[in-house]
Amino acid sequence: MVSGAPLHADVAALGFLLGTWVGEGKGAYPTIAPFAYGEEVRFWHVGKPFVAYAQRTWALDDGRPLHAESGYWRLAGDRVELVLAHPTGVVEVAEGRLDGTTMALASTAVARTSTAKLVERLERDLRITGDTLTYEVRMAAVGEPVRFHLAGDLTRAAREG
Repeated sequence: MVSGAPLHADVAALGFLLGTWVGEGKGAYPTIAPFAYGEEVRFWHVGKPFVAYAQRTWALDDGRPLHAESGYWRLAGDRVELVLAHPTGVVEVAEGRLDGTTMALASTAVARTSTAKLVERLERDLRITGDTLTYEVRMAAVGEPVRFHLAGDLTRAAREG
């Protein structure tokens, strides 16, 4: 965040996201064993018409890094736009609706490098109640239809203005 920069009016309705969130999640998919993970998510701004985002996860048993993603959240009225890069060679563009502090987004485009696994669709539901962020991610990938992949419960560890 740029010190003293006000949150841009175009994304003021996303101000409830700002901060660092920490917690745990669980994941499953037909092609992998179920797993649990720790997670940290950070939302911040620099006074421009977007909210920046970075996420990282780690194994609960030994702390080894797992997934990460980074990108930007934008707003056009009550339509949320999300652009994310995954280190697995996948880029996700998603759109959805903002309803208070709840969002439901679905990918409008998924691109990948030639060596990345095939991901055809991602859907994300996110809800914030007070200082608790909960989410669910569904995915269609590697020949599987859209189905549950991830869910997490995070608590706001720090606020950013």
